[in-house]
Amino acid sequence: MATEATSTADFDHLADAISSRDESAMATLYDALAPRAFGIAYRILGDRAAAEDALQDAFLTVWRQAEQIDRARGKLVAYVLTIVHRRAIDIARRRQGHAARQASVDPADLHLMTDDASAAILSDLDAAAIRNCLARLSREQREAIELAYFGGLTYPEIASKLDTPLGTIKSRMRLGLARMRQELTQVGFP
Repeated sequence: MATEATSTADFDHLADAISSRDESAMATLYDALAPRAFGIAYRILGDRAAAEDALQDAFLTVWRQAEQIDRARGKLVAYVLTIVHRRAIDIARRRQGHAARQASVDPADLHLMTDDASAAILSDLDAAAIRNCLARLSREQREAIELAYFGGLTYPEIASKLDTPLGTIKSRMRLGLARMRQELTQVGFP
């Protein structure tokens, strides 16, 4: 089943079936999303084997947490691709730590790969609405959110990069995300 041919109703049905532990629904979801999910992981990691590991781990996580799938909280596609993105970033961070112990790492390379993955995810999440919401945030809120979600940085890493207290970064993130949620809900996002 090709992802482009899979409608929102199809994914809603899959979400319900997977939350009821239907293995065939999980297989259908994998067939529909694996190519795109692999592309995201590969762009972040640049290594086929590592991307396959990220993909496998992400889909196992979806299956293990099947009871927690709730269509009211968001789209199944976004949920799965977000998990893939996070797993790939986790692997990249582990590799970065290992590489830093072995040799120097160029952080700009990792940042560029993460930007590519973020762009792929945004295209699936109604990019125009999200970009509009981000554009309406204050510069400080937008910068913190972009560094966290699209740059893969942790709160302490953002605070260090922006030379801003950790509590301030957490407040900016919380307020910015709350405002985005409110605006996205108004335009029809669950």
